[in-house]
Amino acid sequence: MTGFKSDFMRVVHERGMVHQCSDTARLDEMLSSGTRTAYIGFDCTADSLHVGHLLQVMLLRWWQKTGHKPIALMGGGTTKVGDPSGRDETRQLLTTEQIDANMASIKASFANYLKFGSGPTDAVMANNADWLDTLLYIPLLRDVGRHFSVNRMLTMDSVKLRLDRDQPLSFLEFNYMILQSYDFVELHKRHNCIVQMGGSDQWGNIVMGADLGRRMEGAELFALTSPLLATASGAKMGKTAAGAVWLKAERLNPFDFWQYWRNTEDADVGRFLKLFTDLPLDEIARLEKLGGEEINEAKKILATEVTRLAHGDEAAKGETLPVIDIARARLAAGIAAFELFHDAGLAESRTEARKLIKGGGGRLNDKPIASDTAMVKEGDLDGSGTLKLSAGRKRHVLVRAV
Repeated sequence: MTGFKSDFMRVVHERGMVHQCSDTARLDEMLSSGTRTAYIGFDCTADSLHVGHLLQVMLLRWWQKTGHKPIALMGGGTTKVGDPSGRDETRQLLTTEQIDANMASIKASFANYLKFGSGPTDAVMANNADWLDTLLYIPLLRDVGRHFSVNRMLTMDSVKLRLDRDQPLSFLEFNYMILQSYDFVELHKRHNCIVQMGGSDQWGNIVMGADLGRRMEGAELFALTSPLLATASGAKMGKTAAGAVWLKAERLNPFDFWQYWRNTEDADVGRFLKLFTDLPLDEIARLEKLGGEEINEAKKILATEVTRLAHGDEAAKGETLPVIDIARARLAAGIAAFELFHDAGLAESRTEARKLIKGGGGRLNDKPIASDTAMVKEGDLDGSGTLKLSAGRKRHVLVRAV
């Protein structure tokens, strides 16, 4: 469908953010005639969101930027059950205290993307524990459970994949889709929420929630999902050799976050600019046309814009990390790691540099250095002719070959 009436539907389709929508024409019509409310749920399984969540956060951001009210739903209740989607095994169950601590930590990330308050388009942060924790089992079975067909539940990917692989699926996890569906009903009653958004792996659960709202409340509800992302080479989005790319600065410092985006594959630059930044499409089209060495400038713009949203303007100046120049000939011959750490100013003496590396505090390109006598060579340089030295988690220096 082209020629959208509503700004939201036009923007998210132009930027490639939509995978499926339950009734595109009807939703577009509703969004063009007043302020509407949508939500996305985030379980509290860790103390930070990561890049794998970022497309969902950007959907909420565009929802608000185009004149509508977003709800970030914290899964204080559903985290106690565990979403089986995309899992080969049961998630580790967390205590209520762990879930509450994770939720408090996650909230800070949203403040960088959404404006919260009491205005008509101000974002709301809700917690599904507010209603799920008070449900009684028999009333839940009678009032909600009777609307679910076990036959249909068994066809959902989150269930079917486990069963097809002969992997255990607990009765606790089997209930997750019922609770997620009920969230939609509660948010409609409490906030007149009409849209649930999420990743494409959530399509079945979201559609079941919309159907439950129709059955229980006679509500007209909509499902909209985003594509599951992989890089051009097929790697899972938001994963590196060092682990997840976290949005929380204490989990991953802003410079390393910036570097992750700076190292985007050439073929992904335009797509990621559309998905993860607010840059206008005509500017993105200009950057997409850059080739050769110029593509590195587009990557720096991508890294800076994404980091600005996640961590603020100061952190976005990713290139302000201290840089020292080393003759390429020295690197070609090999430099002892402890010597390079001293030259880079990360240790006051060569002895201190040896101790730092032996103690596991010295890293080269984010990987531990095996020994203080290890040699740093030309092959350790990245495509832009630099390598990164780290002393602990907060002190970093870029070494540039000249």
